[in-house]
Amino acid sequence: MRIGLGYDAHALVEGRRLILGGVEIPYERGLAGHSDADVLAHAVADALLGALRAGDLGEHFPDSDERWRDADSLALLGQIATMVRDQGWVIVDVDTVVIAEKPKLASYRGQMRINLSETLGIAPECLGVKATTTEGLGFEGRGEGIAAQAVVLLERLLCC
Repeated sequence: MRIGLGYDAHALVEGRRLILGGVEIPYERGLAGHSDADVLAHAVADALLGALRAGDLGEHFPDSDERWRDADSLALLGQIATMVRDQGWVIVDVDTVVIAEKPKLASYRGQMRINLSETLGIAPECLGVKATTTEGLGFEGRGEGIAAQAVVLLERLLCC
């Protein structure tokens, strides 16, 4: 078995959509980034890559490559899930947390969970999505950005 830890953060800016876990959330600002800047999908992707010992998201989908401009982060995550399976691993469990003072995310967590579990090819009960604030502390608390963390557990398939 292997575990992986992922983290991502992006600044909130005017003129962008706010996408978290593949859900577009109505809000006056969105996350800055080369892709759609879905910090939740990015954190899960980095956790999977970490468990594979395969670098990070920026190595696989660099922001210097125009192919990834405004890319759907769930599609990128799907490519990494395929990599996991191709290397003989099974995604056993994923747990995540989004750190944001605003907007409130409770009503969107269920759809995020469904989107992520479908993208990864795992049952929704094998994936957790939580949201928290920092009680006004740090860049998240000041409303400057949103961060996400993820941890994954992989298990190696045995060859026959």
